[in-house]
Amino acid sequence: MSVGYRAVGWNRQKKLYDGSLLGGIALYLALFVTLALALFSEATLETILLRALGTLAFLLLHVVLSIGPLARLDPRFLPWLYNRRHLGVATFGVGLAHGVFALVQFHALGDENPLVSVLASNTRFTSISSFPFQQLGLFALLVLFLMAATSHDFWLRNLTAPVWKALHMLVYAAYGALVLHVALGVLQTETHPLYGVLLGLGVSWILALHLVSGWRERARDRELAAGRDGFVDVCAVAEIPEKRARVATLSGERVAVFKHEGRISVLSNLCQHQNGPLGEGRIIDGLVTCPWHGYQYKPACGRSPEPFTERVPTFRARVVKGRVLVDPRPLPAGTHVEPAPIEAGEALHG
Repeated sequence: MSVGYRAVGWNRQKKLYDGSLLGGIALYLALFVTLALALFSEATLETILLRALGTLAFLLLHVVLSIGPLARLDPRFLPWLYNRRHLGVATFGVGLAHGVFALVQFHALGDENPLVSVLASNTRFTSISSFPFQQLGLFALLVLFLMAATSHDFWLRNLTAPVWKALHMLVYAAYGALVLHVALGVLQTETHPLYGVLLGLGVSWILALHLVSGWRERARDRELAAGRDGFVDVCAVAEIPEKRARVATLSGERVAVFKHEGRISVLSNLCQHQNGPLGEGRIIDGLVTCPWHGYQYKPACGRSPEPFTERVPTFRARVVKGRVLVDPRPLPAGTHVEPAPIEAGEALHG
């Protein structure tokens, strides 16, 4: 977390990540060009670079779309999530280079403006075999540009989290456009079945990951019923690790039940930064810390430490015979709730 908006200070981890990313991009391009020159001697260097950049951008987008569900399935992928914005910006950069090469090679030699030529040279939208696939690639590139340009927290703050999130969800529209761009472009001229198989595997991978992670998340959303007094029996105290949380769904909202220093505090599970899962984080230096980007909140009131202003809703809780009971009615964000004490021996009840 940072108080103001300033240039990113790269720590050692980010330097290693970005260095590895740039090195991987350079290695991919070098290997692709070397192999293509050896196998396809008739192809020009411009054509090979165009294909190298295009395949790399498409591959990187698959990685970007895989990180979210992988992090939901296995916390070991969380460091990838932490650096996903850098990968997204790199994906746009590679895609932009591919687009520039395509403009120069196919649209820059005539009298018409290259961008106008892309939009007007082919308008046969009713033909599958001759569909103007380049417009689909241009649309995807524009979406990736918007995402890269608004990747800084300045835009998240000023656009508001819902608008920013909705904007960045357009990545799925960009992915769909790119799948069609490849299917209606490359696969119309390249008849070898390997290309179709690789495209099918990529799409299947993304669909399978999202379906599996979605099914797992659906199981977590099972609503818990309230008792006669209105409180919900969430779990046993012993089921919650120290300085960690148990996530439950109450009144249609996920809540995070934290155990810390012999007490129980309950907060909304949604971090105000990017809706990260607070319940999958832990308490560090007395503060609930989101596992995605490190945003922090005080367990008793759901407020970020000064001078930060983020707040999340809190919930009343009590501990009875080793069981955690939570009032499912959320309190206004930032409301102080005295943590429920865990009596001696209650932590051992199952």
